[in-house]
Amino acid sequence: LLLLIFASHLYRHSNGPETLKPLSQHNLTNMKILFSICALLTTSADAFVIPPPKSFVASTTASKQQFSSSTQLHMIAKTVKRVRDSILSKERSREDLKIGIAGFYDRSSQLWEDVWGEHMHHGYYIPEDRTDHVQAQIDLIDEVLKWADVDPSKPPTKVVDVGCGIGGSSRHIAAKYGCSAQGITLSPYQANRGNELAKEQGLADQASFQVADALDMPFDDNTFDLIWSLESGEHMPDKKKFVNELFRVATPGGRIIVVTWCHRDLEEGETSLTRKEERLLAKINRAYYLPRWCSVDDYVALMKEQGATDIRREDWSYIIAPFWKAVIKSSLNFRSVAGLAKSGFSTQRGAYAMFLMLRGFNKGLIKFGLLTCTKPEDK
Repeated sequence: LLLLIFASHLYRHSNGPETLKPLSQHNLTNMKILFSICALLTTSADAFVIPPPKSFVASTTASKQQFSSSTQLHMIAKTVKRVRDSILSKERSREDLKIGIAGFYDRSSQLWEDVWGEHMHHGYYIPEDRTDHVQAQIDLIDEVLKWADVDPSKPPTKVVDVGCGIGGSSRHIAAKYGCSAQGITLSPYQANRGNELAKEQGLADQASFQVADALDMPFDDNTFDLIWSLESGEHMPDKKKFVNELFRVATPGGRIIVVTWCHRDLEEGETSLTRKEERLLAKINRAYYLPRWCSVDDYVALMKEQGATDIRREDWSYIIAPFWKAVIKSSLNFRSVAGLAKSGFSTQRGAYAMFLMLRGFNKGLIKFGLLTCTKPEDK
């Protein structure tokens, strides 16, 4: 709550529409301090429990004592480690990422749906001052399909949505083309909610959702003629295996579409991002349970390794740029604040990280990359 109150002061009126100015170094430093205090208070609350009265303790056997010193020490140590790792933006293990992603979306998806609806992704902002945000999200799906040359006269018959959220894209594509769509997510809440919405919208016989790992999909080879991955690639700790799986389940000649957050391509002579850029991405990673980032160039190289044909790429950062401002603004009302307060620490930290995402976009570090290609006919 304190973070959102502080964030509300970052809004300023300029000569025209309300805009969000980049964070000053002073404000960013204050926000980091406030966030660290909130993290410490939130995660350590359970470690400092008022012990029961002596009369109660005396009447309870040692083996059944609820507040043992060893338990408290363990909780304190665990809390200190979590806070330290968070402040230092320590990289998570693959297993921690998998568990964390599922938990993060289990806790945050309902809040997102309450505020923004069923589409858990960016919007298409042309013109850039549009305010119909939900329609902008739907338009993004249609514009990506159009950009990737998905021919309406030869629509796909079987689609897989890799990292489906609560299935907004899957159901839209299934309704648009009359095809079947299967979505996978690590979040049990998202899979269940996706199936509920499919039933409510009369699409239960076309769209279905299940819990599964994108790096080990439960589908046979050569199954889908359209592979759709919208803003999920950034969660994949092994980008090579991720791309390999997309190609494995695609039919020969099938269309593959990947829309994902990436860091900027390296300039000639560069071997890595700058330390300052790496630090910013590391902080975002902690909030959103992300592994190390890669560039669009890296994805192109992985697709070439699979023998992909018709590889195309584009940077739509400028098209989706107004989205983060709209998301931040939407959080500055009582309903959103109340929902955020109930959603737990990881969701609250994700809300704070929106400012870091905006900063990365403004600096040209974070790119909204589009890639498409087809699987070779002979594979």
